Amino acid sequence: MTTHSTAAQRWRDDLASWAIPPEILAAAPEDPWIHPVEMFAVVGDVPDSPSHAMAREALPEGGSVLDVGCGGGRASAALVARAGRTTGVDSSERMLASFAEAMSALGLAHDEVLGRWPDDEAGAPVADVVVCHHVVYNVPDLPAFLRALSAHARRRVVCELPLLHPLSHMSPLWARFWDLERPTAPTADDCLAVALESGIPAQLDVWDDEPFEARSPLTLEQRAHHLRVRLCLPAEREPEVLAALVEQGPARHRRTATLWWDV
Repeated sequence: MTTHSTAAQRWRDDLASWAIPPEILAAAPEDPWIHPVEMFAVVGDVPDSPSHAMAREALPEGGSVLDVGCGGGRASAALVARAGRTTGVDSSERMLASFAEAMSALGLAHDEVLGRWPDDEAGAPVADVVVCHHVVYNVPDLPAFLRALSAHARRRVVCELPLLHPLSHMSPLWARFWDLERPTAPTADDCLAVALESGIPAQLDVWDDEPFEARSPLTLEQRAHHLRVRLCLPAEREPEVLAALVEQGPARHRRTATLWWDV
């Protein structure tokens, strides 16, 4: 008898395939799973996007926003013209501090919830619109995550994610420095499949965003340092990573998806 895997199981398995091989991880001189707060901070005006437009469309004047995995607050910052209050949820105290600082600078009333979604969803309010940008590729149990987003939205949920796994841009570097072939799944289409399988009437819109590096305050040298750590390489190989970045040249765009549904 043939057993067919569900979309949710395939998602979980595909995410697991992105794990760094144990022998490489064991030899890493530093923890490779770093997320510098400055990479996610709100710097200047946040460029408008289809994700922001989809959230604004459902947000009443003075309405409330719940920003899950808020990071530095870019998703909320784009809604400041209509929102009356936003609540940021994040598992990092430093990210929440950056979020609070950005919302205060924008004059938007805000609250912060320290916790991991959906484990700590009870501490978050129900809001008119729930936004969740660039988080789902960190979520093995995607059905529970998405259903919890729905449970906290009165009108609409808007998720933004790259079309391909966010670490796909590092695949050429893993091949160059470790002769390691990285996975190609899951994708945003797989995320849509999980949502539909979970009974969520989601839609997916795909568009071209600017590359992540274009909105990051990090210099090329700082990016090389960050990537060297992520690649589990020793410090003396950082010039080689910098040379590889120079050789690659700047990215032109990043295919991005907006996954959204009305509640």
